[in-house]
Amino acid sequence: MANASAIVFSGIAPHPPIMVPEVGGEACVAVASSIQAMAELTRRVIQSGAETVVIISPHAPLDARAFVAYNASQLSGDFANFRAPDVEINFPQAEDLLTAISESCAAESYEVLPLGNVPLDHGTLVPLYFLARNGWQGSVVAFGYSFLSNDDHLKFGNCIRAAIENIGRPVAIIASGDLSHRLQPDAPAGFEPNAHQFDDAVVAAIRDNQPAQIVNIDHALRRTAGECGYRSMLVALGAIGTAPVACEVLSYEAPFGVGYLVAQLTNGVATNETRAAETVVDLPQLARRAVETFTRTGTEISVPDGATDLKSMRAACFVSIKTTGGDLRGCVGTIEPVGANLGEELIANAISAATRDPRFRPIEADELDSLRYSVDIISSPEPAKFEDLDPKVYGVIVEDEAGSRRGLLLPDIAGVETARQQVDIAAQKAGISPGAKLKLSRFRVDRFREKLLSDNVSDKL
Repeated sequence: MANASAIVFSGIAPHPPIMVPEVGGEACVAVASSIQAMAELTRRVIQSGAETVVIISPHAPLDARAFVAYNASQLSGDFANFRAPDVEINFPQAEDLLTAISESCAAESYEVLPLGNVPLDHGTLVPLYFLARNGWQGSVVAFGYSFLSNDDHLKFGNCIRAAIENIGRPVAIIASGDLSHRLQPDAPAGFEPNAHQFDDAVVAAIRDNQPAQIVNIDHALRRTAGECGYRSMLVALGAIGTAPVACEVLSYEAPFGVGYLVAQLTNGVATNETRAAETVVDLPQLARRAVETFTRTGTEISVPDGATDLKSMRAACFVSIKTTGGDLRGCVGTIEPVGANLGEELIANAISAATRDPRFRPIEADELDSLRYSVDIISSPEPAKFEDLDPKVYGVIVEDEAGSRRGLLLPDIAGVETARQQVDIAAQKAGISPGAKLKLSRFRVDRFREKLLSDNVSDKL
């Protein structure tokens, strides 16, 4: 049965390979906002309950008169063309949805050409890299657009929507594409002083919650900008149809003369059945319940039924416990995910923080009412040099040369003002001798605190 709420999320994602840390290296600092925004976009995709992602890329092997689809049962590719052959992306094809979309297109006299078993292009790979890196798991359908008219691209999006409604499964749509390529004198396509107007128009349409205005952007302005994401956006706009819009610009930046936009077009509208079953989980409260239940009964709680975001995402996390006076009472976490999902990870780390932090005795029942909890969700660490560190923005991991000792310090800790302080504390925690040669990594966190937790205490986590 058709389900008009099957499309639960849609967004826009940039695709410069320089965003991938293994490719960009030090240059990733210049696109830090986009990298962080892709983590947030992934979080929203997961929260929406989307089991499949449809992605539209401008860099697939395009056909002038037809839309193209990667049709292998396993979609894969790597960054060998960008000096990172070991970074591989693999997702299963959502074969039922691809078939449904092809049939929906045929009914409207549009052709979907199969590409065969060819590797994914970077316009598809980069967004998928960040979805995978930030914990989304599911199946994928990947398309390239055509040289048909704007109206044809909107109608192709209509066909995608019709197919999604027919299969009745939650789906997210990601329009891959960069904006203007001509924003600075050293931009890759040369400089055009009016090119910024294209980016301004797209960003304004989204910030004003009027994404349909993108359809009316002048063709001459698009040509001036030298963009590569417009048709992807048209397909996404056609696909969301009458779904409620909840537009938000998560990030816009143009450090290399190219506009990189991460944005949300629709909110996570689920089916009535899904909406009724979902549970919105307060992460610090879940940590509290895990500790209080274990301390009082010796039993471990389960991840709440309906907590689809916690059950579908794998991520490392730290749980910190403090007294109401601000004294640290326990902190334990993981640098890489260990549990089957984030919910299990959080519960296990909360119990460990209460019972196995070697700096403190186990928490007892008479203390429970005077404790406060915070949870830090850890992004995947990336190699860094000392000058890449910022203790207010990034946490740090330090290792000795042999890799036998490793220490971690979370970001934004009161009293830790410099990268030198941050590295020294992390090295001291690991038992690494002063002056030893270190290997550094950095990471970001999403921090969730109970309201009464002091923000002004140096806990030296």
